[in-house]
Amino acid sequence: MLILECPCCGVKAEETELAPGGEAHLKRFGPGSSDEEFEAYMFARKNPKGVHFERWRHAYGCGKWFLAARCTATLEVFGTYPAQTTEPPAELIAKIKAKRPDWKGWK
Repeated sequence: MLILECPCCGVKAEETELAPGGEAHLKRFGPGSSDEEFEAYMFARKNPKGVHFERWRHAYGCGKWFLAARCTATLEVFGTYPAQTTEPPAELIAKIKAKRPDWKGWK
């Protein structure tokens, strides 16, 4: 069972209380972008085996969106942080690198 801590309300919630929102930190393209940029934004997603940054919503709790870093192979959760953050916090990156020295980075 996947358990994530909502950084908004502090509740540790099982995945049944949460709604997944896909990949985090996407660069959004809209009006004025090229067809290739918009197509990549709409359809191209990473699907890594390893550390991945995702959006989650505390659907049966506070209802707020947040971001999480977890390993897709082991379901190990490295941490969560507010959705308004434009990049993962430095302490979260340091925690991931300490546990996964071969990790290449978040971008």
